[in-house]
Amino acid sequence: MSTQEQVERPGAQEWVPEHPDSIDALRAAAPACRGCELWEPATQVVFSAGNSHAAVALVGEQPGDAEDTRGIPFVGPAGQLLQRALEEAGLARDRVYVTNAVKHFRFTPRGNRRIHATPETSHVSACKPWLAEELRLVDPQVVVLLGATAAKALLGPSVRVGKDRGHPIERETTQGTKTFFVTTHPSAVLRTPEDARDAAYAALVDDLRTVAGLLS
Repeated sequence: MSTQEQVERPGAQEWVPEHPDSIDALRAAAPACRGCELWEPATQVVFSAGNSHAAVALVGEQPGDAEDTRGIPFVGPAGQLLQRALEEAGLARDRVYVTNAVKHFRFTPRGNRRIHATPETSHVSACKPWLAEELRLVDPQVVVLLGATAAKALLGPSVRVGKDRGHPIERETTQGTKTFFVTTHPSAVLRTPEDARDAAYAALVDDLRTVAGLLS
């Protein structure tokens, strides 16, 4: 058995409060979570930000280096790009809740730097009880899935950003039929070659404009 296979990832359910009445109650409980090993090398848990009763919830992959340092999601370069795109799309900050599928930064040390490492499926599964409870409490009209990790976390492995982005997907949930919307993660825009980056950014803004148009 490999070292990776021996890692215990019991999942977050033991640490998620029973019947929490608010996002603040979830946020207060999250630092104690030991649902997977990512808590130990990370600086802190990075939970969520924004309106806890928003019409739109945006779900990303995981916090990055800047988010891990500050304890707030989407404050690094990708978050700044996302904020600009939301403003251009007409989605006011008070109508948006932002979170991630995984609440701790997974990274590989390289000298003095910490290099982003994509979370494994088991990390996403371990953290999912937090995300499920968040979405139950926020009860958004539209859930925007930023990138493949978030899309797979909530809609399953058959969903692909390339084929499913840009149009609403209706799914049955414990709270009835909900609208999901898949688009690219803003970090993917930043990784796009410079000569194509403006077009990638414009496509993200167009997707967010579509989301804004779905709101009643």
